[in-house]
Amino acid sequence: MGRKPMARPGGRSARVQEAVHNAVRELETEVGRDALTVPLVASRAGVTPSTIYRRWGDLQELLSDVAVERLRPETPPEDRGALAADLTGWAEQFLEEMTSPPGRAYIRDALLGDPDGSNAGQCSAYAAEQIDVILARAAERGESAPGTEAVVDHVVAPMMYRILFRPSGLDTAYARGLVAGLLGDR
Repeated sequence: MGRKPMARPGGRSARVQEAVHNAVRELETEVGRDALTVPLVASRAGVTPSTIYRRWGDLQELLSDVAVERLRPETPPEDRGALAADLTGWAEQFLEEMTSPPGRAYIRDALLGDPDGSNAGQCSAYAAEQIDVILARAAERGESAPGTEAVVDHVVAPMMYRILFRPSGLDTAYARGLVAGLLGDR
């Protein structure tokens, strides 16, 4: 059973999503991720298990949906006054968040319960939105800046590859090096 695409629902649908997401977060803290079941989450959220199965398909797709929501940035990237500083600061923070144990778990969950790739696309869109803010600020200051896709290809993609497949040596120096390599021609 495939999960239906979920643009920000309203009304009852939004209340159900919020209750179920909150139940997952609370239960993960209380009993641990491995003890989660659809009936347990449904009971805590005050919905029937069939509501969860109908909306998310299975537990992994639900965990994926919750993970994507957790990966959504809460604030715009910090304005440090120059493109290199803004992009470096953002890349360092992104790497730190994604390599943390919770960040790695969210990435894993987002990808595991994502049969059609829409959650991965949403995570990518979150990063692109943050990059767009940084690049727009640079343009307002009259700075020459690469495009969003260049930043994704030269900064975000190598970090995500390394997080997933070669996690050693990931530190702020690595993030700074990726940004410096991208901006070196400017």
